[in-house]
Amino acid sequence: MTGFGRVDVRKQLYMPMLSAIQHNPVIRAYYHRLLKNGKAEMVALVACMRKLLTILNAIVKKNEAWQ
Repeated sequence: MTGFGRVDVRKQLYMPMLSAIQHNPVIRAYYHRLLKNGKAEMVALVACMRKLLTILNAIVKKNEAWQ
């Protein structure tokens, strides 16, 4: 286990990501695909956090709405 990375960002995204896994079909499918491929639950959760940040950064960069 490592303590590196943006700890504050991970702390702020934990609960919203649990909700996104339940209600967002894109994130849910990605999470379940990672679990199916043998990733641990927390590893898959953090990977989903990173995916969400990537999506949000693209939305802000393009100045578009979520699709």
